[in-house]
Amino acid sequence: MALITWTAEQFGTNVGFADEEHKILFGKLNKLYDLATGGAERSTVGAQLDDLIAYVVEHFAHEEKEMAAAGYSGLDAHKKEHDALVTVCADLQKKFHAGQAEVTDEVGQMVKNWLNNHIPNVDKKYASALG
Repeated sequence: MALITWTAEQFGTNVGFADEEHKILFGKLNKLYDLATGGAERSTVGAQLDDLIAYVVEHFAHEEKEMAAAGYSGLDAHKKEHDALVTVCADLQKKFHAGQAEVTDEVGQMVKNWLNNHIPNVDKKYASALG
């Protein structure tokens, strides 16, 4: 079952690339969540974790590049939020591959809560600058 579902009402920014990348990100997160909570092999979970984190880093870089190009005044604060999540993800990734952490329901809920806050309350603010 999907952990999080993209809807235009909740997550739409009206910025084409961002909405499309958010949909892909949600798909990758849902796949990781299903694998991790469904008892998939550790190597399969690890590969999906790596894929998701690589995509998140790529997406954040794209957003930041577009914000910089548009002269968006909220870029610095926005980047700090991105950097904080990437730090948490990188720590989980390192610990997971060292056998010191698992991808659990709690991890999924933490990322879901971050997205539930970040996209509607932070990403939507750049809509007028990038849209």
